[in-house]
Amino acid sequence: MSKLIDGQLFCAMVIEGALSIEEKKDEANELNVFPVPDGDTGTNMSLTMASAKNEMSKQLDKDIDLATASKMTASALLRGARGNSGVILSLLFRGMSKQLKTCKEANGQDLALALQEGVQAAYKAVMKPAEGTILTVSRVAAQHVVELCQSNPDAGCGDVLRAALEKGHEALAETTHQNPVLEKAGVVDAGGFGFLAVLEGMSDAYNGIHKQRKIAEPEPEAKSGATFSDIKDEDITFTYCTEFIVSRENDKDPEELRAFLSQLGDSLVLVDDDEIIKVHVHTNDPGKAIQYACELGELVNLKIDNMAEERRERLQKAEAAQKAAEEKKRQEEAEKAEQPLKEYGMVAVSLGEGFSGIFSDLGVDHIVEGGQTMNPSTEDMLRAIEEVNAETIYILPNNKNIIMAANQAASLTEDKNIIVIPTKTIPQGITALVNYIPDSTPEDNAERMGEEIQLVKTGQVTYAVRDTVIDDKEIKQDDYMGIGDKGILSVGTDMEKTVLEMIGEMIDEDSAILSIYYGEEMNEDSANEIAEKVEEEYPDVEVEVHYGGQPIYYYVISVE
Repeated sequence: MSKLIDGQLFCAMVIEGALSIEEKKDEANELNVFPVPDGDTGTNMSLTMASAKNEMSKQLDKDIDLATASKMTASALLRGARGNSGVILSLLFRGMSKQLKTCKEANGQDLALALQEGVQAAYKAVMKPAEGTILTVSRVAAQHVVELCQSNPDAGCGDVLRAALEKGHEALAETTHQNPVLEKAGVVDAGGFGFLAVLEGMSDAYNGIHKQRKIAEPEPEAKSGATFSDIKDEDITFTYCTEFIVSRENDKDPEELRAFLSQLGDSLVLVDDDEIIKVHVHTNDPGKAIQYACELGELVNLKIDNMAEERRERLQKAEAAQKAAEEKKRQEEAEKAEQPLKEYGMVAVSLGEGFSGIFSDLGVDHIVEGGQTMNPSTEDMLRAIEEVNAETIYILPNNKNIIMAANQAASLTEDKNIIVIPTKTIPQGITALVNYIPDSTPEDNAERMGEEIQLVKTGQVTYAVRDTVIDDKEIKQDDYMGIGDKGILSVGTDMEKTVLEMIGEMIDEDSAILSIYYGEEMNEDSANEIAEKVEEEYPDVEVEVHYGGQPIYYYVISVE
């Protein structure tokens, strides 16, 4: 008979699911359609699952039922979700937790219905669900196991997990043909792949399989000194740290002193030469140690420290420092609370020193670091919201892969009016800010900013990490690529030519302003050379050059 899933087993399944996607995150990243160096679907899903793994690891030795375990998992995933794939994954588990909210244990039918509820929750959150994604894979798998349980009511959890994986892999293979972009690239959907990796780990744990997954262990943090709070008084066996030097005035063997002291305490260090003997020992009777040593000669130096008292003093100082820090934090929070609530505030996601400076100059209150290489989590967005003392807060995600996390943060905020402007690029974020009018209502501003960002074209120049063919363009590893809003605009081995070709594809008769933002690996002179050639080719277009400081992308170009 198939065993039921209780709270403890569910915790183990979540942990193994997290380990599985962590192991396969690079493989998921490589499925990114565009061969850019920042493909991050696997990373986002791995970091999302890690938040649940950390929480579930704390529950392994506790008496926890399934309803509680699934709710805690969903909560951890919701706050730790990164990127669209991470948010969708968190929603799948959130839906599951709703189905399991009254369950101490789950049978096969419970699990199948939970998977189905998870799919429904994920679909509700996506405005225009497309086929050939993680949504498709999870939906097909869930539908199949629900039908399985309808035809076979005795199907157990093991049967459901096995059937979900089998059908899920079939659905994943089909994603290549369901999405034209995936078909051209010849790959399956990265999000669907990641979902099945998580499900595979959960299935392994259910079956008692804990694979030796090749996970890179994080480097331990270096400690600058001993942590005295970790040492208890009862852990100090010998109270007195005793150090002394005794002169050698007779032929008595120092090894006799060593043997005596070793019976008297621990942490013994004895160094002797022709003239002196130096001793360090922890003991409860320093008098006996000193008395015996005096038989060898005259004491030259003596130092005795009470280690228990020393620990207590250090703890007192540490506690005082902690209280001072807490008091300072309370004062800062009180001062913040006393400040009048602003009518509006701005939060923007930025990538690069230059862009962050531009956002600050345009009135952004709080900048969230992240973007192409590291999508901020829902929790990151919530912390940013908390930092802004305003009634209405506009959030500029500035990346299509961060919009869902921003919306999640908005839905979790009850005491402030949060408006997410769906900016997909940093230039769109800049345009949104420029078009903000303080005297307008939040609704009017949201509408205006949303309309204006649609008029912004964005192009980004980077390099290819693998050979592929996209949009009928043959791309070789290390080629330069100009990527526009809807695909590859230019490819070449000469960066400047690639940039100019991309710009040529972006400019039309309605174009008035072109902005060039150069990255951390480029310099202003190179950017100005490109600007001069654009001005010669398009004299009616105003060209601006700014420092963006963004990694990975040599240039970010906007046309309005």
